[in-house]
Amino acid sequence: MRLTERHSRIAGAKAPAHKPKAPAHETAPYRPGRLKARACGAVAAVAAGIFAAWVSSIGAQQIPAPVELDIVPVRSNVFMLVGSGGNTTIHIGDDGVMVVDTQFANISDRLLAAIRKLSDQPIRYVVNTHLHGDHIGGNEAIAKAGRFRAGGNVVGDIGAAATDTARIFAHENALTRMVKATGENAVAQAAWPTETFFGRRKDMLFNGEAVQFVHMPKAHTDGDIVVFFRRSDVIATGDLFTTVMYPFIDRANGGTINGYVDALNGILDITVASNVNEGGTMVIPGHGRLCDEQDVIEYRDMVTIVRDRIREYVKRGMTLDQVKAARPTLDFDPRYGTDTGFWTTAQFIEAIYNDMRQEAGTAPPAGAPR
Repeated sequence: MRLTERHSRIAGAKAPAHKPKAPAHETAPYRPGRLKARACGAVAAVAAGIFAAWVSSIGAQQIPAPVELDIVPVRSNVFMLVGSGGNTTIHIGDDGVMVVDTQFANISDRLLAAIRKLSDQPIRYVVNTHLHGDHIGGNEAIAKAGRFRAGGNVVGDIGAAATDTARIFAHENALTRMVKATGENAVAQAAWPTETFFGRRKDMLFNGEAVQFVHMPKAHTDGDIVVFFRRSDVIATGDLFTTVMYPFIDRANGGTINGYVDALNGILDITVASNVNEGGTMVIPGHGRLCDEQDVIEYRDMVTIVRDRIREYVKRGMTLDQVKAARPTLDFDPRYGTDTGFWTTAQFIEAIYNDMRQEAGTAPPAGAPR
């Protein structure tokens, strides 16, 4: 099937195992066909604002006007909330609520209201897949609306501070970037992660389900994680995978094209298809519609093909202008390309070109004086 002919695939989706509070617009019986229509409809409703909503740094944002959040049931007790920032993943159960990415600050009240349509249990964890403002903007407000469980010496030592907010969880590199950010990129301390990990993977049991946080180094940034809900068989990728644009390689925050390809392969190491790469593990991208393994395969192939073309041009000694003139993204531009916005096709090509020059030993390391 051609890359440009892909549509949302959700074969294998099942009805929720328990009965969370139903959203007002989700009172009809849950059926996979309705999920497919809702997933596509949600993307159509926000597609016009996607590019304006993305950010090229932590604080330098073009924040869109608030929009209504669309609630997309994914599987079991996992939901995708589509709004004006990055997609939010909600995991609910008897232990409480886990919120993966919090979009922009100006829709925090709407995000919280959508969460409350699904569950009245306390918000226990806010998880950040990386540090960009369209994914962490609501950290402070959503965490303040939650509570955490603690006791014994912890409460005795620090009092109510141990329990009166949800924990904010991320990779150590994401926290380091937030702490060091200054000026217009500065992040308020109340939005910083309060719990981090620095290895390849962190596991926890939440709502009776094993949840795995897997670090994908030097990809979109150097602090990206994917969140895998094992029993539900759902993975939230953050901006390591999207359906709406070429990968944003944030070299200023440690991103590289090779790391991005490795991350997509890492996601595929986790996903399992139901039939001919269709269905099976559901994949919630950082931006765009609900996906499955085949969508990630096609995106991985696209990124790999473009990288390898530019790698070959660099080996031939071509300049950046010559590489751009050769149009290495031509066959993928109708779907992912753009000449406007913060991340254009030309910028994507340039980021890969610089990485390939560095790989070939013909350019200084990223960030070094040129």
